[in-house]
Amino acid sequence: QVQLVESGGGLVQPGGSLRLSCAASRDIYSMTDMGWHRQAPGKERELVAVIRSGGSTNYVDSVKGRFIISRNNAKNSVDLQMNSLKSEDTAVYYCRAGFLGYTYWGQGTQVTVSS
Repeated sequence: QVQLVESGGGLVQPGGSLRLSCAASRDIYSMTDMGWHRQAPGKERELVAVIRSGGSTNYVDSVKGRFIISRNNAKNSVDLQMNSLKSEDTAVYYCRAGFLGYTYWGQGTQVTVSS
Protein backbone atom coordinates (compact mmCIF):
# COMPACT_ATOMS: atom_id res chain seq x y z
CA GLN A 1 0.00 0.00 0.00
CA VAL A 2 1.07 3.55 -0.73
CA GLN A 3 -0.43 6.60 0.89
CA LEU A 4 -0.04 9.93 -0.85
CA VAL A 5 -0.55 13.17 1.04
CA GLU A 6 -0.90 16.35 -0.99
CA SER A 7 -0.44 19.91 0.14
CA GLY A 8 0.02 23.39 -1.28
CA GLY A 9 -3.24 23.99 -3.10
CA GLY A 10 -5.22 27.17 -2.69
CA LEU A 11 -6.32 30.42 -4.26
CA VAL A 12 -3.88 32.49 -6.28
CA GLN A 13 -4.17 35.44 -8.65
CA PRO A 14 -3.37 35.12 -12.36
CA GLY A 15 0.36 35.34 -12.91
CA GLY A 16 1.10 34.03 -9.44
CA SER A 17 2.81 30.86 -8.30
CA LEU A 18 2.05 27.83 -6.17
CA ARG A 19 4.07 24.82 -5.14
CA LEU A 20 2.29 21.51 -4.68
CA SER A 21 3.84 18.68 -2.72
CA CYS A 22 3.01 14.97 -2.67
CA ALA A 23 4.51 13.07 0.25
CA ALA A 24 4.57 9.28 -0.07
CA SER A 25 4.51 6.62 2.64
CA ARG A 26 7.08 4.56 0.74
CA ASP A 27 10.42 5.49 -0.78
CA ILE A 28 9.68 7.53 -3.88
CA TYR A 29 12.66 5.95 -5.63
CA SER A 30 10.97 2.56 -5.39
CA MET A 31 8.15 3.85 -7.57
CA THR A 32 7.97 3.16 -11.27
CA ASP A 33 7.02 6.79 -11.75
CA MET A 34 5.17 9.59 -10.04
CA GLY A 35 3.16 12.39 -11.49
CA TRP A 36 0.49 15.00 -11.25
CA HIS A 37 -2.88 14.97 -12.99
CA ARG A 38 -5.66 17.52 -12.95
CA GLN A 39 -9.37 17.64 -13.65
CA ALA A 40 -11.23 20.85 -14.40
CA PRO A 41 -15.03 21.09 -14.26
CA GLY A 42 -16.59 19.44 -17.29
CA LYS A 43 -13.29 18.10 -18.57
CA GLU A 44 -11.49 14.78 -18.56
CA ARG A 45 -8.68 14.16 -16.13
CA GLU A 46 -5.38 14.86 -17.87
CA LEU A 47 -1.74 14.19 -17.17
CA VAL A 48 0.06 17.39 -16.22
CA ALA A 49 3.58 16.19 -15.45
CA VAL A 50 5.39 12.96 -14.73
CA ILE A 51 8.85 12.05 -13.48
CA ARG A 52 10.25 8.58 -14.06
CA SER A 53 12.77 6.57 -12.07
CA GLY A 54 15.62 7.68 -14.31
CA GLY A 55 14.74 11.33 -13.80
CA SER A 56 13.22 12.05 -17.18
CA THR A 57 10.12 14.25 -17.23
CA ASN A 58 7.16 14.96 -19.47
CA TYR A 59 4.61 17.74 -19.45
CA VAL A 60 1.34 18.48 -21.14
CA ASP A 61 1.89 21.16 -23.79
CA SER A 62 -0.20 23.77 -22.01
CA VAL A 63 2.15 23.91 -18.99
CA LYS A 64 5.54 23.56 -20.66
CA GLY A 65 7.84 26.36 -19.62
CA ARG A 66 5.66 27.23 -16.64
CA PHE A 67 5.56 24.10 -14.46
CA ILE A 68 8.42 22.01 -13.11
CA ILE A 69 8.14 18.58 -11.49
CA SER A 70 10.92 17.47 -9.16
CA ARG A 71 11.80 15.05 -6.37
CA ASN A 72 12.54 16.22 -2.84
CA ASN A 73 14.74 13.63 -1.14
CA ALA A 74 14.56 15.15 2.34
CA LYS A 75 10.77 15.06 2.42
CA ASN A 76 10.33 11.92 0.29
CA SER A 77 8.00 13.91 -1.92
CA VAL A 78 7.35 14.87 -5.49
CA ASP A 79 6.71 18.56 -5.97
CA LEU A 80 5.11 20.60 -8.73
CA GLN A 81 6.24 24.19 -9.01
CA MET A 82 3.58 26.15 -10.90
CA ASN A 83 4.50 29.58 -12.24
CA SER A 84 2.68 32.17 -14.35
CA LEU A 85 -0.63 30.62 -13.41
CA LYS A 86 -3.65 31.19 -15.62
CA SER A 87 -7.35 30.85 -14.96
CA GLU A 88 -7.27 27.82 -17.25
CA ASP A 89 -5.09 26.05 -14.67
CA THR A 90 -7.97 25.97 -12.21
CA ALA A 91 -8.64 22.33 -11.37
CA VAL A 92 -8.36 19.63 -8.76
CA TYR A 93 -4.81 18.34 -8.87
CA TYR A 94 -4.12 14.69 -8.06
CA CYS A 95 -0.87 12.98 -7.20
CA ARG A 96 -0.34 9.53 -8.70
CA ALA A 97 2.24 6.83 -8.07
CA GLY A 98 2.96 3.53 -9.75
CA PHE A 99 4.24 0.76 -7.47
CA LEU A 100 4.50 -3.00 -8.09
CA GLY A 101 2.01 -2.89 -10.93
CA TYR A 102 -0.59 -0.88 -9.03
CA THR A 103 -1.63 2.73 -9.34
CA TYR A 104 -2.22 4.87 -6.26
CA TRP A 105 -3.93 8.23 -6.08
CA GLY A 106 -3.98 11.05 -3.59
CA GLN A 107 -7.19 12.71 -2.46
CA GLY A 108 -6.65 15.74 -4.66
CA THR A 109 -6.08 19.38 -3.85
CA GLN A 110 -7.96 22.34 -5.28
CA VAL A 111 -6.08 25.00 -7.20
CA THR A 112 -8.08 28.10 -8.06
CA VAL A 113 -6.61 30.89 -10.18
CA SER A 114 -8.79 33.97 -9.98
CA SER A 115 -8.63 37.69 -9.39
